[in-house]
Amino acid sequence: MRKFVLAIYFIAIFLQSATYGLTFLLPKLFAEFGANEKNVGFMLALTAISTLISVYYSGHLSDLFGRMMTLGISSFSLTLALYLYSIADSVGLVLTIASILIGFGWGLMYTLGPVVLTRLSTPDSRVQIFSAYSVFLMAGFGLSPVFAAYLETLGYGVRDSFWIVAILCVISGLAFINLRGPINDIATTKAPDNRSKLSVPSVVSILTSRAWLPVVMGMLGASVFAGMNNFQTVFAEREGLAYADFFFYYTLTVVIGRVFLARFSGGKSPYNTIALLQFVMAASVVLFIYVNGSQVLYIASAVFFGIGYGVSYPILAAMAANDAPDDLMPQTMQLFSLSYFIGIFGFPLIAGIMIVDVSIPALLVLVAMLAFIEASMALGRHLNASK
Repeated sequence: MRKFVLAIYFIAIFLQSATYGLTFLLPKLFAEFGANEKNVGFMLALTAISTLISVYYSGHLSDLFGRMMTLGISSFSLTLALYLYSIADSVGLVLTIASILIGFGWGLMYTLGPVVLTRLSTPDSRVQIFSAYSVFLMAGFGLSPVFAAYLETLGYGVRDSFWIVAILCVISGLAFINLRGPINDIATTKAPDNRSKLSVPSVVSILTSRAWLPVVMGMLGASVFAGMNNFQTVFAEREGLAYADFFFYYTLTVVIGRVFLARFSGGKSPYNTIALLQFVMAASVVLFIYVNGSQVLYIASAVFFGIGYGVSYPILAAMAANDAPDDLMPQTMQLFSLSYFIGIFGFPLIAGIMIVDVSIPALLVLVAMLAFIEASMALGRHLNASK
């Protein structure tokens, strides 16, 4: 029963996470009606604002409707957002509503998804179950751009991939709603799921606890991820390469790495493991700077980025939960998601401006610097713990 319920839950996460992967194709979609990377960055900034509001109030909504029902609502919000993207023909009201809706839906899903898992896991099993969750999450992220590229080879347009994933989101929403009872039945703790509200005092308590570090690192890592992925179609076109190759090899590496990680608890020094992986992530960005049209280097950078970012993220998320104050775990996970979204949807505005007004190499240097800073923070926590 437990394995079956978790399998359905993870499949629903996979279907819904394909939505985020399609945001990597927004530069390509916007180019169809003459918009540029600045326009993409501006729309994703609106998404960031909507997401932050959504994350902050996700606990309020889940207290009102229940977490699984709120996840269902998030799916239907994403369905409408994707439909609006598929019919947009200019930068205007339709795209604005779509960008706000995708932020609202994605904020709810990304925040409450792991919060649900905190009731289904123990501290000893948390890295493993978060890793399994993140396998399905990342598979949706990475395979939806590959799916879109495949559709193009069949003669379909980028808009077709948006409405197809919209249908998948409907299926995901129905699955979440129908899992309400089964999730409660397999919970390791029978505590009610109506104590999730994020408030200013709870934020202060979290940021003055050990959990401040993974929260801040989550934002930095998300900025690196956004810098490498959100304009990958632009990078690939500049180098004469196929963007689907990057997403395919990145996703394949992450899935393999996280499947392996599901049997690994992060070691005796999780922050040391995170630091090692994130230095690999930083090195992959530096390697990407020197691709210069080489498909071998392009794929190698995707693989190393998958090892570095993709494998370190679930360990970091588990550390956010383990470092959280005992009575503020749901709120800590929400704040972790909040910081993540500041990077994931906020950084593309900076990236878009840099691409248009400065240069792509300058952007990649900034991304590499952020990666090295994040890795150094993890190393610092490890060294302090070793004293």
